[in-house]
Amino acid sequence: MICTLLLGFAAGFVAVLVFHQGTAFLLYHLGNDIPAVVGIFGKTSAPFAMAPTKPLGVPVVLSQAFWGGVWGMVLTLILVTLRPPAILFSTVFGALALTAVAVTLVPYLKGLPTWSGAIPWRGLLYNGAWGFGVALVLLRPLGLRR
Repeated sequence: MICTLLLGFAAGFVAVLVFHQGTAFLLYHLGNDIPAVVGIFGKTSAPFAMAPTKPLGVPVVLSQAFWGGVWGMVLTLILVTLRPPAILFSTVFGALALTAVAVTLVPYLKGLPTWSGAIPWRGLLYNGAWGFGVALVLLRPLGLRR
């Protein structure tokens, strides 16, 4: 079980760097600029943001990758326990669960304004891409069904 969790962490970490940030990179360079906002990771305006986070000063992208790894462990536990179709479930899980937490719980814990009611399309897209990436990494090692 420990190896499975470590694999889930690694899959989530890598999925942030490749799929989540890769999607942000593509949109950013296709002209769909991400407006600079003060959000849960401070002021960010482009993918692979290296601005330091509070209180540890870790670059934003590494903080995101760490939390992607934590979520990767959660997703891995769900996938090995319930055995849903991995790619579809992981994409939907990433899009909905991670975005819901990012717009409600995280800002609340940081004393920032929570969700305004507007649909966070970019969050759904980036986090869905993350879930897709986690499933791709985990399919073969865990013997999951597509």
